Amino acid sequence: MWSPVSRNANIASKLDPRLDGATRRLELESGSRIAVIGGGPGGSLFAYFALKMAEVLELELNVDVFEPRSFDSRGPAGCNHCGGIVSESLVQLLATEGVNLPPDVVRRGIDSYRLHMDVGVARIDTPLREKRIAAVFRGNGPRESRDVDRASFDRHLLGLAQRRGARVVRRAVTDLHWEQGRPVLQHAGEPGSTYDLVVVATGINSNLLRTLEEGVEAYRRPRTVPAYICEFELGRETIRELLGSSMHVFLLDLPRLEFAALIPKDDIVTLCLLGEGIDAELVQAFLDAPEVRRCFPPSADLPARVCNCAPLLNVRGPRRPYADRLVFVGDAGVTRLYKDGIGAAYRTAKSAAATAVFQGVSAEAFHRYFGRTSRRIARDNAIGKMIFACNGQLRRHRLSRRAILRMVLEEQSGPGERRHLSQVLWDLFSGSAPYREVLVRTLHPGFVVGLIRHVWCSLWRRGSAPPVRGGLDGQHRVG
Repeated sequence: MWSPVSRNANIASKLDPRLDGATRRLELESGSRIAVIGGGPGGSLFAYFALKMAEVLELELNVDVFEPRSFDSRGPAGCNHCGGIVSESLVQLLATEGVNLPPDVVRRGIDSYRLHMDVGVARIDTPLREKRIAAVFRGNGPRESRDVDRASFDRHLLGLAQRRGARVVRRAVTDLHWEQGRPVLQHAGEPGSTYDLVVVATGINSNLLRTLEEGVEAYRRPRTVPAYICEFELGRETIRELLGSSMHVFLLDLPRLEFAALIPKDDIVTLCLLGEGIDAELVQAFLDAPEVRRCFPPSADLPARVCNCAPLLNVRGPRRPYADRLVFVGDAGVTRLYKDGIGAAYRTAKSAAATAVFQGVSAEAFHRYFGRTSRRIARDNAIGKMIFACNGQLRRHRLSRRAILRMVLEEQSGPGERRHLSQVLWDLFSGSAPYREVLVRTLHPGFVVGLIRHVWCSLWRRGSAPPVRGGLDGQHRVG
C-alpha cells in the first residue's frame, strides 16, 4: 500500500536506534493496532477522527480504548473532574464534524453571564443572542444526588467512537514498555499487548503519567496547580429563581483566585474555582463572600455539598508531548490555560489523528504536524497568563471594579457592535476565542477610550449611575 510517510523512514531510524529494519517505516497500515489510554473527550475524539480519516485511505485500523470507568455512574466513579462547560465555538466546530450534542446531554443552555462584584452586578448577554454554551455532566451527576438517568457528555463521545468501530476495554493500563521498537501495554489480568501506536489521553490526574515520565525519553509531566470543584443540589425551581440560565462569574478581591463561577445544570449547580494555589482557606473565604451568598437560598448555612474535589490543573504542558509511536493529547499533553479544556482536547486529538493516519507515527512526523497545534496552544497560553495577571491587578482596586461595571452596564444597554468590554469578558469567561484575540480586542480604541472614560467617571462621579431595575433579567447600578 502507498504510504504518505515513506520519505521519513531514514529520519525515523535515526530518531530511535531501537527500531529494526522491519519497523523503521513508522506508518499505519491495514491491520495496525492503536491503543487509546483514556475514554474521555481527548481519547474518544482521537478514536473517532482516526477511524473516520482512515476510511479516506481505505485503511482498516483496530482501535482499543482503555477506560475502566463507567460514565453512567454518579460521583468519582464516572466523573472527569471538570466544570462541564462546552464553549460556543466548540459547539459549532463539533457540529461541523458530525458531533452534535443531543438535548438530553445538554443539561442547560447558557445564554448570558452574570458578573458579580462588591460594587454591583451586571448581565452580559451572548453576543449573537443564541443559547450556544452547553452545561453538561461528565458522568451521571454528583455523588449522593438523586438517582436519575443523566446523559453524560463523555459517554456520548465514547459512544460515537464505538459506532465508528472502536473497541472499549474496561481495564486500567498500569505500565508501558517497548519490545522491538513497539509499545507494549500492561493491564491487570492479562499479558502485555503490543500496539503500533499508543495515544495517552488519561487526563492530568492519572498516576500513569508518572510511570511514563520515567520510561519515555524527553517527556515531562505538565506543571499543575490544584483547582476546586464542588456541586450543590438546589432543585430546578430554586435554580430557576436564583440563577436562571446564566453562568455566574465573580470578580472578587481574593488573592490567588483567577476565576470563580457557578454553573447551573438541571437541579444541580457546579462551583469552579481556578487559580495558582487554591486551598481550603481560599475556598471558605469565597463561600463566605456576600456576593456569593446572595446566589444561594437565604439561610444561616449554605446547602450541603453533594460532591467536591480538588483536581490538578494543567498550567504548562510538556515541550515534547510525543515520541515514536506515542502521542499525548488533551490534559496529558498541551491544553488551554484555565479554560476550554474540552476544546483543547478536540484540537489536539484531531491533529494527532490526522498526523498518525496521513503522515505517520514517528516522533519526527508528530513534531512537524501535531507539534504545530501544541506549540500554537502553548504560545496562546503565554498571552493568557499576561491577561490573567492584568485582570488580577484590576480586581484588586475598587476604582477599576467600578469602572468595569459601569462600562458593561452602558454597553449592554446600547448597540451590540459597541460592546467592546462585554465581548472581551465573554471570551475570557467562556474560552470561546484564543487569548490572542482577547488581547487584540483590548487594544481596540473603543475599548481603551471607554475604559479610561469610565475610570474617570468612577473617580469623579461616584454613585451617580442611574439604576436599571428588573429581577432575574435586570441589571444593578454601580454601588
